[in-house]
Amino acid sequence: MKKIKDSSADYPKLGKLISWVDKPGSNQKIFYILILLCTASFGLEWTYEKHAYFEIESYKGFYAFYGFIVFSVLIFIATLLRKIVKVRENFYLEKSIDSESYPDDQIQRIDHDA
Repeated sequence: MKKIKDSSADYPKLGKLISWVDKPGSNQKIFYILILLCTASFGLEWTYEKHAYFEIESYKGFYAFYGFIVFSVLIFIATLLRKIVKVRENFYLEKSIDSESYPDDQIQRIDHDA
């Protein structure tokens, strides 16, 4: 079997750059970075004048609120869709090549780890 890389020193450059995401506690860092970016983008809305086509677009924070609502609806729809298209765990088991039985004398066994 293939060995799993234990250290990020063996990774390519891009893998080294984003390897911190896989470490414990990184989900909190990502969450706080997201909060910081959202707060900064919301704060920057007061630095320019909007030229909105519809009146509702001119309200401060409209796009943040609208984006949150649309994203929440999207997650809800994805959850419902997952329940609709979900198949049982062993759905393909009968048709799987692993479920077929072969006579041992007709199988050529190869040791790939040697």
